[in-house]
Amino acid sequence: MEYREDEYLMLSGIQHFKFCRRQWALIHIEQQWAENVHTVVGELMHKKSHDPYLTEKRKDVLITRALPVSSRMLGISGECDVVEFHKKNDGIKLHGHRGFYEIYPVEYKKGKPKESEEDILQLTAQVICLEEMFSTDISEGALFYGETRRREPVIITEELRKQVQEMVTEMHQYFERRYTPQVKYNKRCNSCSLKEFCLPKIGKTSSARKYIDQLLEDIE
Repeated sequence: MEYREDEYLMLSGIQHFKFCRRQWALIHIEQQWAENVHTVVGELMHKKSHDPYLTEKRKDVLITRALPVSSRMLGISGECDVVEFHKKNDGIKLHGHRGFYEIYPVEYKKGKPKESEEDILQLTAQVICLEEMFSTDISEGALFYGETRRREPVIITEELRKQVQEMVTEMHQYFERRYTPQVKYNKRCNSCSLKEFCLPKIGKTSSARKYIDQLLEDIE
């Protein structure tokens, strides 16, 4: 199955979906958003890494920033923070450049490596997009964390690929139904930028918007 471009979801939504399905739905379906210190720092890091007009060369490495990527198979699109093209004899041919190259994506994140996999899964989705666009195989990428100031290599396994495919399928199902799932309140809710919109303690009400509408009806 292939998706049309007007059906594409945001690649960056994968990290929201893995962190909390309700958070993802509030952002991508109900169009709710709020900034806290975590989101602001994250935006600053991405702005620093992004220059969509810059491609630099360091010896045998080409570095491209804010590279637009997409996948018809997954039905997602977005940008890669940094994609490095390393010169390699058995790599791919790049238009306008001599020799052959292998692809190495690097995703920039604030803080330090997480115990959960949302960053890894977002990087895996980028790899799947790049593989589809360049007709190649990519076995590894990296996550760069602002707090540790170093790269964390990530081996892109079949298990990670399968997990991304299953998550994106579920995301499309929710989006098509305009469904906002319920969640149980937990300690992660305290650090969520959407905790004031989420209302995880409202019980059976599946949508924050419906909850607010109900309140307005009661006032009237």
